[in-house]
Amino acid sequence: MRKFIVNVNGNSYEVEVEEVEAGSAAPAAPKAAPAAAPAPKKAAPVGKGTPVKAPMPGNVLDVKVANGASVKAGDTLVILEAMKMENEIKAPQAGVVTVVASKGSTVNTGDVLVTIA
Repeated sequence: MRKFIVNVNGNSYEVEVEEVEAGSAAPAAPKAAPAAAPAPKKAAPVGKGTPVKAPMPGNVLDVKVANGASVKAGDTLVILEAMKMENEIKAPQAGVVTVVASKGSTVNTGDVLVTIA
């Protein structure tokens, strides 16, 4: 058996493939394997401070702040498009931001968009 990581629609899956020699008979009956769990993604660099996470899966339409910018509580940080609706992700507190998400990227629920220190 050999293990591979396969990416499908932005999701990574770990799969096992059995090697068969050329000319040999196929295995009698393949075993039903459990569904492959997604392989853990490499974490994006996250700054120190309070993470501001995506409340839902969607596409980042715009990032309204730059790295190192000072924000006040309630300032718009990111515009997230989900189900054809634009959602403003606002700062929960004042501080200096470290931007993690990028314009045009796809995020899942709980992915860190920015951190505020």
